[in-house]
Amino acid sequence: MLQASDVQKFVVSDTIPGQIDNPTPAQYLEVMSRAVFQAGLRWAGIAKNWECYCEAFSRFEPDAVAKYTEGDIDRLMRTDGILHSARKIRGVIANAQALITLAHEHGNIRAYLRSFPDYASLSKDIRKRFAFMGEMNVWYFLFRTCEPVPQFEHWVTTIPGDHPRMKEMVEKARSAGTSTEY
Repeated sequence: MLQASDVQKFVVSDTIPGQIDNPTPAQYLEVMSRAVFQAGLRWAGIAKNWECYCEAFSRFEPDAVAKYTEGDIDRLMRTDGILHSARKIRGVIANAQALITLAHEHGNIRAYLRSFPDYASLSKDIRKRFAFMGEMNVWYFLFRTCEPVPQFEHWVTTIPGDHPRMKEMVEKARSAGTSTEY
């Protein structure tokens, strides 16, 4: 019989996304897009409807999303289950276009991510090239895609606010032995 604590554990694990080892281009865009949409909102609200986002955004295939037009933006603004923010939708489209460009320039996205000498340089470049990718979203994106990131407890002191879902995500990865913190 399920106890209340078991239900809470299920809800937390369902709300807190895991890491993706060796992501595909679509997974890179999906992780980045999830960061964009959950910024400033309850992660549980985004997680509950995440399948709606996947369907609405062509399963985050960069080649498809990069070609979205104003008609697609209008469609997405009317799609049930997703946040109706034209700015964030346009950001996802711009991010798909940027990922495609970087994959062509570097051979693939992972090669781009690993072409920097350190986290600070990579973070600065990501924040410059991609929409809605502030420092928190950069760390989240890199952590989820199994790229090296600074240790959470040190890094989190460099940004304002309390970030309990990020901490839960890190603890989940640490307990699974998959954390990429250094």
